[in-house]
Amino acid sequence: MKKKKPEFLREEYWKKKSLGRKWRVPQGKDSKLKKQYKARGSLPSPGWRSPKLVRGLNRQGFREVRVFNVLDLNKVDPKKDVAVLGSTVGRKKRMDIIKKAEEKNIKVSNFSV
Repeated sequence: MKKKKPEFLREEYWKKKSLGRKWRVPQGKDSKLKKQYKARGSLPSPGWRSPKLVRGLNRQGFREVRVFNVLDLNKVDPKKDVAVLGSTVGRKKRMDIIKKAEEKNIKVSNFSV
């Protein structure tokens, strides 16, 4: 059984909220994370990467394609992909996209009836 992938945190992410928690390579010669003290968290290595077959897929095994208008639905393959509505799409255009997606048998992940 493979060990669960740890959450790789940015060096000293707790000091400034603007830095965020997203991983960045540690810089500087005196960096504690670079020197790899045990208490500082784990560093990413190629062994933690996900398998090539599932890379870029969501939990259901579909590739997510962002959709902002009706024409973007042409980029979506119903067998392999799932549409994700953009956050800036308004109500009227959103309804048009959903109707067209139902006609083409395309799943829309961030919409529920």
